[in-house]
Amino acid sequence: MSRNLPVNAGRIAEDIEALADITEPGRPWTRRAFTPLFLEGRAYIEARMKAAGLETRIDAAGNLIGRRTGRKPWLGTIMLGSHSDTVPDGGRFDGIAGVVAALEVARALSDQSIELEHDLEIVDFLAEEVSIFGVSCIGSRGMTGQLPEAWLSRASGGLDLAGGIARVGGEPGVLGQQKRPDLAGFLELHIEQGPVLEAEREDIGIVTAISGITRIEITVEGRADHAGTTPMDRRADALVAASQLVLDIRNAAAELAKTPGHFAATVGEFRIEPNAANVVPSKVVLLIDGRAEIRPDMEAFCRWLDGHVEKLATAYGVTIEAPNRVSDNPPTPSDVALLSTLETACERVGAKYRRMASGAGHDTAWIAKVAPAAMIFVPCRGGRSHCSDEWADNEDIALGAAVLFEAVREMDKDLKREKADGTHTG
Repeated sequence: MSRNLPVNAGRIAEDIEALADITEPGRPWTRRAFTPLFLEGRAYIEARMKAAGLETRIDAAGNLIGRRTGRKPWLGTIMLGSHSDTVPDGGRFDGIAGVVAALEVARALSDQSIELEHDLEIVDFLAEEVSIFGVSCIGSRGMTGQLPEAWLSRASGGLDLAGGIARVGGEPGVLGQQKRPDLAGFLELHIEQGPVLEAEREDIGIVTAISGITRIEITVEGRADHAGTTPMDRRADALVAASQLVLDIRNAAAELAKTPGHFAATVGEFRIEPNAANVVPSKVVLLIDGRAEIRPDMEAFCRWLDGHVEKLATAYGVTIEAPNRVSDNPPTPSDVALLSTLETACERVGAKYRRMASGAGHDTAWIAKVAPAAMIFVPCRGGRSHCSDEWADNEDIALGAAVLFEAVREMDKDLKREKADGTHTG
């Protein structure tokens, strides 16, 4: 469908292609945070920000920010952005599309001589993906005073995180002082990383919440025996019990997924001892990755799991330790008023949309703890992401950028009104 969009699709395609070319040889598309290639990509983005008339800086957390001053800066800052770092072998659009779309909004505003009341900032967050230091969302946590101080001493290859932040131009020594009380609202565009929009032929996903992530470790203890001489009915096989548990987890998650709200559970790590062909497995440790848009769903799953492992232990003659919640983060709902703003923006540009949750984590989750925030998704081919086959059509990204453009214009009016009458809709 041909649309007359307020953004320049050609510029978006040019920037994404240029960043895709900055990759490790033979490893498309790899540009990990803290590496020389990451800094090369950053230099390209900064140059494009300056060409768009933005004032650039690196904040204390190592985030690259381009600022466009508004008529009334005291009203606060509207922020757009995402991240330019990638996972190994798979980041042509993940994050990059959001940074480029945000930059295009700033360019389109200038093209049309539109002056905002609020300041506008375009941000490339540092290390949204899991970094060499084993942690993620470093920039968004650091920008908002949520980066644990202990993380700064995490080391890899002779470099600690504090040194890594300094290497990209940040100031780790003053991170604890960094706050952003000026943030009036934040929006992030991202590829969906799933198949729903493409399958349902929707243009835009309006993200209602970023699912909470709960990781649960379970240890199953059996008894090691000779695989050839121990009768089948006299074994305490930890792997058989653990395998049944994996199937049961899958079925329980599938049932919860039928209820309103996103839910998923995956056993992604599985370790067997002694891991020998001729020995009955004596021990299995598995790690469950659970994701829930609605917190009570996760609590219900955990209650079921606690009771179910006791029944399995009895049935299979093994010992199963009480499930251990290794990490447990609640879901992050989007700002209610911004969801309505995004719907209005979709209608203005003629984009078909649906509300949906994000099953993946994003920088938005950390910004949302200090300011009104929301996200939009654009389709990606086959739902593929974090792999070399990841692809999003440029016309879909451009349409998403047009939605951001219209949303920013609406936010500029609505947030000013809220400031004037003292209301807030978070």
